Amino acid sequence: MIIYFNLRFLKMIQIKFIMQKDAKKKWFVLYTKPRGEKKLSEQLNTSGIEAYCPTRTEVRVWSDRKKKVEMPVLPSMLLVKIENKQRAKALESPLAMRYLFWNGKPSVVTQVEVDTLRSILGDSKFESHELDQLRPGQKLDMTELGFENIEGTVQYVNKKECWVVLQGMGYVVKFKR
Repeated sequence: MIIYFNLRFLKMIQIKFIMQKDAKKKWFVLYTKPRGEKKLSEQLNTSGIEAYCPTRTEVRVWSDRKKKVEMPVLPSMLLVKIENKQRAKALESPLAMRYLFWNGKPSVVTQVEVDTLRSILGDSKFESHELDQLRPGQKLDMTELGFENIEGTVQYVNKKECWVVLQGMGYVVKFKR
């Protein structure tokens, strides 16, 4: 007996299998040794484990020069997308310390939160706002910066940075140019 499959049918099965396989993977927070975030991220990505180290560019000043340096947003932390069963594989590197736990379970970061973090650090929509036009006490809608239904109040503004207070969350967010 010979069974013929439509190519479109086989592709649909492959896509469904890949989506199911990817659905098992979750983002976990992995603690690293100090200043080992970017190096561990490279090692994990080359070994086939998806890792994300969010960074921002800072200007560091020494006595003889200024230099732009990529600094991790989450010091000594890394986001790793891996299946729960295979979490030990990421700990094989000497730069990896342990996972972040919450209520006795490994802390999981949603894909939406990772995408929001990437978009905030990537395109920085805050730069489109004119800092000269912002005034202390002014209300800002923070939804375009990745916050859901959060309104912020400008607390402090100068040429290089702006502090926005998020009352609902109790945080102060500092934006730097």
